[in-house]
Amino acid sequence: MAKKLIGQILIEMGYVTQAEVDSALGDQKKAGGKKKLGEMLVEAKACDEEQVAKAIAHQHGLKYCQISKFTVPPEVVGAVAKEVAKEHSLMPLKKGKRSLVVAAENPLDFFALDNLRFQLGQEVEAVIASRMEILAAINKYYGETLGLDEAMEGLGEDIDLRGQHTGEDDDEEGDDAPIVRLGNQIIAEAVKKRASDIHIEPMEKKVRLRYRIDGDCVEQEGIPKKLQGALLSRFKIMAKMKPEEKRVPQDGRIKMRLGGRDIDFRVNALPATHGESIVLRILDKEKALVDLEQLGLHSTDYEKFNRIIKRPNGIFLVTGPTGSGKTTTLYAALKKLNKPDVKIITAENPVEYNLEGINQAEVAHDIGRTFSVILKAMLRQAPNVILVGEIRDEETATVGIQAALTGHLVFSTLHTNDAPSSISRLTDMGVKPFLVASAVVAILAQRLLRRLCAKCKEPVELKDVPEWQFAAVGMRPEHLRGRPLYGPVGCDDCNGGGYRGRMGVYELLEMGPQIRELAFQGAHTNEIRKAAIQAGMSPLQADGVRKVLDGHTTIEEVLTITHRQDLKLA
Repeated sequence: MAKKLIGQILIEMGYVTQAEVDSALGDQKKAGGKKKLGEMLVEAKACDEEQVAKAIAHQHGLKYCQISKFTVPPEVVGAVAKEVAKEHSLMPLKKGKRSLVVAAENPLDFFALDNLRFQLGQEVEAVIASRMEILAAINKYYGETLGLDEAMEGLGEDIDLRGQHTGEDDDEEGDDAPIVRLGNQIIAEAVKKRASDIHIEPMEKKVRLRYRIDGDCVEQEGIPKKLQGALLSRFKIMAKMKPEEKRVPQDGRIKMRLGGRDIDFRVNALPATHGESIVLRILDKEKALVDLEQLGLHSTDYEKFNRIIKRPNGIFLVTGPTGSGKTTTLYAALKKLNKPDVKIITAENPVEYNLEGINQAEVAHDIGRTFSVILKAMLRQAPNVILVGEIRDEETATVGIQAALTGHLVFSTLHTNDAPSSISRLTDMGVKPFLVASAVVAILAQRLLRRLCAKCKEPVELKDVPEWQFAAVGMRPEHLRGRPLYGPVGCDDCNGGGYRGRMGVYELLEMGPQIRELAFQGAHTNEIRKAAIQAGMSPLQADGVRKVLDGHTTIEEVLTITHRQDLKLA
């Protein structure tokens, strides 16, 4: 009995219509039969790769497999060489008593399967999976992604010199379109390298690509100028922006699944001299939604923090510059408080991460849905805990304080350099000093420092550390008490930089009677700071020194959060 044709099977499965199959067959004929019917249907967006893979499995009487639902053990991955997996587009899944089960895109590739049988000395059983699933699994388990130079191969023939596709618009292209592959590869490389932001910046003769890794911008291989228009349009379409609008800034959002996890990207396009500068902020839920214990607070600060957030009312402020981890800290506090008997509402701009069990509202200035408007509406919802993404003006601050004084615990952020200056910032906004003194319960200031790579850090000789560095952070060699200072070296794990990941440094100001009195009197920030230190507050710099002594970071890193006037150069 002859096997059914793939088009007929897809029709019977309800994935495509006869008209779509006929159209794809016509296109296939025009292309000289170079592509299979399934590929033509996917390119025409009549169906997707997964549906084609299911039809192929049915055609050959094989099982269809969704690889993303598997966890492949290391010993199974190691059974097949990376080069073989890439060359033949197959992925080992599990070992049976007599055979190795592999997911393959092409069940008729007998050479690849026979080659595997010969290499392994055992039977190989094939199941069918889509090409994208197999490639994603190879990237995930073998840690292999194409370089940007490989992703750009062949782009010259698909893009004209004005940077636009010679064919239809971006959203009409299939997943195989070269500019689509390039855009996806830029994103995949950034996630692989643990970047927090992707910067695509048109220059006069090229398009500069930079990833922000551990707080520093790292330049990548440049993108040819002729690809600028098509690449920028691709990202704008992915973010649901208007690709034809190049005169005004635009904001958008991209949702993708990479490496088995969902990742969001907040996108901003800004018109600049040589074209639009686009920045993609990577919002990785798995990395951002950490528990309170993982923040890196010193034991004394952690105990205070834990006690303060369990209070029934008051305002808890987290302060620091953009990118200092304020949102991560606030979400950690909300996770700790998130219980069935506690109602939590947030007002954010935008909502960065979805928290299960919490009511999250997003600011929309174009329709008048501002922080203060949402905050007023929140109070009629009888919440226990309120999060206001940012206090920017007197109205928001006043409503937040009124909420704190009427039995709500309010969390919010401010942009100030340290904890004591937040009190002055509120009064500068126009909030009455007596309201600040009575409503604020605590202020946490924070920064992020690069963490030394655990695999390559090495002790440094004290004689190699300049005296002015010790003086600048208030240290003396005797403070080490025989403990070594560590410095960066560089290895493959940290891309030769000597640092991998970041950690928080904090100063936690708790509003005691003396500080409340100073706030009420409108005292200078320096007076409040002295009183807070006397009451037990450990300044940012001191917390950084503690982490130097524990071997987590370096004095040079601590100096990045030290005010210039504090430096005492020898």
